[in-house]
Amino acid sequence: MLNIDVRRIVRKIHELAKDMDDIKIMGFCGTHEYVISYYGIRSIMPDNVELIAGPGCPVCVVPASYIDECIRLALDGIRVFTYGDMYRVPGSKMSLSQARAEGADVKVVYSFLDAIKLARDGKESVFFGIGFETTQPSVASRIVHGDVPENLKIVSAYRLTPPIMRYILEKVKDVKINGIIAPGHVSTITGSKAWEFLPKEFKIPVVVAGFEPYDVIIAIFEILRQIKFKDLRLFNEYSRAVREEGNVKAWQYVMKAFRISDASWRGIGLVEKSGLELRNEFIKYDAKVEYGLKFKGGRDVIPGCRCADVILGRAKPTDCPLFLKVCRPSSPKGPCMVSSEGTCAIWARYGTLKIGINLNLEE
Repeated sequence: MLNIDVRRIVRKIHELAKDMDDIKIMGFCGTHEYVISYYGIRSIMPDNVELIAGPGCPVCVVPASYIDECIRLALDGIRVFTYGDMYRVPGSKMSLSQARAEGADVKVVYSFLDAIKLARDGKESVFFGIGFETTQPSVASRIVHGDVPENLKIVSAYRLTPPIMRYILEKVKDVKINGIIAPGHVSTITGSKAWEFLPKEFKIPVVVAGFEPYDVIIAIFEILRQIKFKDLRLFNEYSRAVREEGNVKAWQYVMKAFRISDASWRGIGLVEKSGLELRNEFIKYDAKVEYGLKFKGGRDVIPGCRCADVILGRAKPTDCPLFLKVCRPSSPKGPCMVSSEGTCAIWARYGTLKIGINLNLEE
């Protein structure tokens, strides 16, 4: 049950939206999409306010070629460490989970530290590094401090979030976004300042938000308020965790271990300055160099799958002809149906839930 303060904010949202044209607000983060869907926040929004999901699912955007190469290594007897979500994401022909069933040496770990501990047995191993800015410092700090055994190499499929948001606004012309809810977890590392370019360059309000339902509702209210009064700026709603400068030390570790590079996103293509590669001084840990990996080709999208359109805000999961027909959480055909942060997986599990509350908007 919502408390009276949130009811009042929702009523104000309806008041602000009353005379507005249609508004599209993108929630960048997969966890925000979970909150919106699980708590039925769409069901209490005005008809002219649409909440759309963004690209904030790190395992959803890893190109199939990365998975294919890790499977090749694992089938050759090199142990591949990966996270649980990545374990089930389809590659061109199979997932790491399916490859393991065929004898590939794949081990699910909770963290990079787990991989380090297990690799101390001396076996030739590879860590499949995926994630946004939140997960990168824990890997980078171990590399910088020399805590990684030399038999453990790293496949870096790390991606940076502000560049993909810039890409969507500059390149995806058929999606009109009026406001953005920026990712709270990522912003604890990058700082809220990482999103300043949105109001400055694109004249779009942006709110860095936390992950309680009231955080999201406050973010929606603030975006509508800014649009209504033409007060377009960055607002940090999640100030209890996010500072303007972020976690400076954590990001310094990332920049010491990695360099920024152009990188491919699954089903989208090359996005400038959106990836991380190991610096030359740490090249001995680079699996791409050690094993001559080729992250090219691969089948990112099967016929009918609209994961890329969902990630870019072009489509809802229900627009996909495969959704809950042949593509289900138990048998995913596209990456968006696997992760707990994947929009299709979230909609499949929680898309019809409602808060079930009488807002009494006329009070």
